[in-house]
Amino acid sequence: MALADLIPSGGVHVDLGASSRKQALQAMSELAADLTGQPARAIFDAVLQRERLGSTGVGQGVAIPHARLAGIDSVVGIFARLRTPVDFESIDGRPADLIFMLIAPEEAGAEHLKALARVSRLLRREDVRQRLRAAPDSEAIHAVLAGEPATDAA
Repeated sequence: MALADLIPSGGVHVDLGASSRKQALQAMSELAADLTGQPARAIFDAVLQRERLGSTGVGQGVAIPHARLAGIDSVVGIFARLRTPVDFESIDGRPADLIFMLIAPEEAGAEHLKALARVSRLLRREDVRQRLRAAPDSEAIHAVLAGEPATDAA
């Protein structure tokens, strides 16, 4: 399954304006609420609780905030490219401008971990990050994410 399959229509936001990690997470939680029907506050609280365990800033300008939440039927991804990078306390100290949020069902342990691994593998690639940063609109970003090989077993 390609990452693009995790992102419903309307799940990509280009040039999201946020001046802090908290603002970015709030804005993305609102997008996730529109797509999942779950309250934005519940999504934000779950993601923020996970952030408190350790930053989801993975380096190279990428963050992968994630949480499991009751009431969600399947793993849902929301992608945002920030207008201005924000501090995600990444391991390399670089602020994040590419954020891929994953919201998974509360009981989806293995499915959640597989989705995280898939996102991480794709966003580790410099060519993918460059294409995501250069993409002119949400459709182009979705196409970059859809370009992940379908044979990826994880």
